[in-house]
This record gives sequence, C-alpha cells and structure tokens, in this order.
Amino acid sequence: MRVMVIGAGLGGLTLAHGLRRAGIDVVVYERDAASGRPQGVSLHVDERGRSALRACLPPAHFAMVEATTGGPRVQTLELSDSDGALAVTGAQPCDGSEGRARPGRQVHRPLLKAVLLTDLDDVVRFGAEFTRFERRADGTVRAWFADGRTDTADVLVGADGIGSAVRRRYLPDVRVVDTGRRMIMGATPVRAVLGTGLPDLIGDSPARVRVRGTTMVMGVLRFTESPPAARRRWLPALPRTAADVEDYVMWALPATREPTMELPPALRTIVGEAWPDFTVALRGGMIPPPPAWPAGPVTLLGDAIHLAPGFGGNLAMQDARHLSEALAEAHHGRLGLFDAIGTYEDTMRRNGFTKVSA
Repeated sequence: MRVMVIGAGLGGLTLAHGLRRAGIDVVVYERDAASGRPQGVSLHVDERGRSALRACLPPAHFAMVEATTGGPRVQTLELSDSDGALAVTGAQPCDGSEGRARPGRQVHRPLLKAVLLTDLDDVVRFGAEFTRFERRADGTVRAWFADGRTDTADVLVGADGIGSAVRRRYLPDVRVVDTGRRMIMGATPVRAVLGTGLPDLIGDSPARVRVRGTTMVMGVLRFTESPPAARRRWLPALPRTAADVEDYVMWALPATREPTMELPPALRTIVGEAWPDFTVALRGGMIPPPPAWPAGPVTLLGDAIHLAPGFGGNLAMQDARHLSEALAEAHHGRLGLFDAIGTYEDTMRRNGFTKVSA
C-alpha cells in the first residue's frame, strides 16, 4: 500500500509517522517551504492529542514531546482588574463540558512540528502545491502539482487545513463559513513580565480576564525540561535551532481594536513585550456538517474537513491515529481498503461533526 498525504501540519505528520510504524509506504507533499508560515505559537494538548502522539510516534520523539510540555492544566482561572492590579476571582474546571477545555498541557507548537518533522526527510516534499487528482481505472489515485510533477498512490489524504485544495476537489459542496471572529495571538518571554506578577498568579493554568470591554486569554508555558537539554537527551537529530526557545506567556485578544488601548498596565506590558515573529492574526471559521459520502480512495482529516477552533490540533492528531490504524488493518488484509477508510470516516464524523466539547 502507498499513501499520499497533502499537508505537513500536525495531523499529516502524525499520520506519516503512524503509517511508517505500520510498515506502509507514505509520502507527504507540503505547499509551503520548509521554513513554514505563522500558525500560532501555543497548543493545549489534551488526552486525545497525547494518545495519538504516543500511538504514532517513535518512542524517542514522544519522549521529547513529553519532556517539553508545560505543567498540568486542570482549571481555567477568571481574573479581574482592580486599580491596575490583577487578581483571581474564580475558576472553572477543565472537564470538557459546556465548551470548556479538557485537562491537558501546553506545548510550543513550532517545537512540536519540528519534532514531528525529525527523521521524515525522505518522506516530506516541500514547495509542492497540490492542484488536482484523478481516480484511475486500476483503483489508484493520481495527483498533480503546480510545478508539473505528478504522483500516484492507493490512498490520497487531504490534511491541508482550512483552505484544503483536496476538499475543494473531492467534496466541492462542503464550504467553510466565515464566523467573523478575528484574533491576535502572541507570545512574550516570561523574563520580560516577571514584574507584573502574572506568571506567579496563574501558574500553569490558562486564564481569562475581562477588562474595559476587552477579553484576553493567556497561559504561561514553563517547559518541564529545557528544550535544549531535552534535545540532547532524547532527540539529537532535532535541529538545534528548533529547541532554542525559553519559557513564555501565550496570549490572545480580539482583533477588533488596538491591542493595548484598553488594557491595564500588566496586560499592556505582556502585549508590548511580545516577540514580533510570534504575533499572528487568526480568523475564525466553521464547516457545517455535510451528509455522509461514500468511502473511496480519497479521504480527509483535521481542519480540512472539520474545524474546531482552540482544540483542532487535538482532533487532527486523533484523526491521524484512527486513520493510520484503519489503513494498517487494510494493509495486513484484515479489512478491505474502502471498508477501512469508511470505518475511519464514521469515527471522524462522530468526533468532529457533533457538537464537540473542548
């Protein structure tokens, strides 16, 4: 069996590792260059994402991820501003109910992606923009790319995110609906904001503060083990620059106003001292659940087919695990290929298209 994955994001790379561990030939095509593009700095990984990584990654890769998470996050704090000083006024459990996050740990998204890319040099092809595909008479799928190259596989997987070119070709009636929500996300080194008292105030917990008409969310990532030390211990093949990161505060604000205009001094400091390279604007969208489609040699995962702002990375990695397990069943002759893909898609619909709790 040969599987062609379009998109080298968290889901596509997790899938590639899972397929390789199952002995399945896999190639990943990514539109962007190896340097990538800004996609957010921080990710809350809950048990869905962690279980997928544990199942799909080589042991040393998973150990590197585990060593560089933040502390456990079991509650979300509510903060308020009183005469310019922040104070904790309440807390909600991270229990996955009523739109709340599940328990988990914070990870540095660029580091996680670098770990996933490690040892996949012979699998990932950068600078390859997918344009179209064709189902062939022999049951395989042929794909075309903007630079003129083509490739053929038994299975084509669209893991190419919200703007998925595979989805547009495969399920043209499935559209992304713009919710109108706009966010600015950034990261600020902890050393630059120690004087605000915020890192000690919230610890490892995510926090939300509503002040002067603005809601700001934030969380402190203190690495369990420094990434350089973890790299030396667990994954020396990881590029040294990928581990060159320090503890920081992740924050996000609505992009409807000047970020610092109405914030109290402590929060203005956090925004003002942010790393410019990690400050990105994000837009919100949703995909209305489509009718079920018949299983075939083309399928989709993650944001390419179901959007889950705030925890989409967990669902993408979970999809990758389920798909790799289903394809392994087909590879070993225990299921027909389309039956395996259909089983995966049924599971993906239940997890991604119902009203999902964070």
